[in-house]
This record gives sequence, structure tokens and C-alpha cells, in this order.
Amino acid sequence: MPTHLDNENVLVAEARAGNAESFATLINQYDRHIYRLALNITGNQEDAEDVLQETFLKAYSNLGRFQGDSRFYTWLVRIAVNEALMKLRKRRGASWVSLDEPVETNDRSLTPREIEDWADNPEQSYAKAELQDILNYAVEKMEPQFRTVFMLRDVEEFSTEETAKMLGLSVPAVKSRLLRARLKLRERLNKYFKRGRR
Repeated sequence: MPTHLDNENVLVAEARAGNAESFATLINQYDRHIYRLALNITGNQEDAEDVLQETFLKAYSNLGRFQGDSRFYTWLVRIAVNEALMKLRKRRGASWVSLDEPVETNDRSLTPREIEDWADNPEQSYAKAELQDILNYAVEKMEPQFRTVFMLRDVEEFSTEETAKMLGLSVPAVKSRLLRARLKLRERLNKYFKRGRR
């Protein structure tokens, strides 16, 4: 999660006053995080790039509406999640998406690339990469409503209350979806590892 919070309020105030450079500085702090989140929700690089662009355009044109009652990053994430879910609806022409077809993956799809541990031998490195792929695949197979809550709570580490506010859900609904997402993930991973042991 981003840590450049010390000057965020100053930059937001300057951007609201019309300073485009301050807005550029703000979005440069968060563009990797927003892209990663969009990629995890849409499962598609082009869509994630579109979501990133749309998020920043909407944020810029609606800067006057940002009340400052939440962090700027939280507000950006809310816009990005809405844009990503709209992309999914448009792509399929429906509110639910079939996730049975293969989805292109990317190294940045779940977590930033890990620094190589020089102590690992090639077999250990391969096992780690394989585990990351398995985890990415299991997350991608979740229905969007569960995947989005999982990404916001467990990957981006937003609080349950922040997640509920961003998605327009009640706190119990977020807790319920998160529990179901974690159970689905555990079930998929268990199946894989049981199959792998045989």
C-alpha cells in the first residue's frame, strides 16, 4: 500500500487550486497500485490500462468533488474499482463474467515482483514461481464480486469499513464476501495440492 502520505494533503489542495503539476505528482505516487488493482479485477492488460487512464481523467475532472473525508488514494481506488467493474460488464454485455476461459497473466498481477533470493537453487526458484502462478490463477477464477473484496482487503489491505464504503456495501456484506472468497481460494488451492501429491 502507498506510503507517500506526508505531502498528500498539500498536493491535493494545490491540484484543486488548478496546479496540474501537483496532480501529476499525486498520480505518479499511485499509478502502479491502481494499475495492479485494475489488472486483478479485469484480468486483462489493455482493460487495466484503460481503467488507469479513465480513473485519472475522472479524478482530475471531479477533483472539486473530493471532500477530503477519506484519503485521496482511497477515493482513487473507489473510482478505479467502479471503472474496472464497468469494463467487465461492457466486455461481456452482462453484469457477471464467465471466468472459465483462460485469462492472460502478468508478473505484476498479484504482488510486485519479489527480489531474487540468491540462496535459492533453480528448483526452489521454479517452485516459488509455480506457486505464484497457482495463486494468481485461483484468484482470477473467483467471481468479480468476491475477487474485488479479496483484492481490497487482503492485497491492498484496506479496512473492512473502507472496503464497504468503496463498494457501496454494508460491513457485514463485505465480511461475508471476504469469507466466501477466502474459502473459495482455500478450496481451489487444496484441490491443486492434493492433485500434485498423487
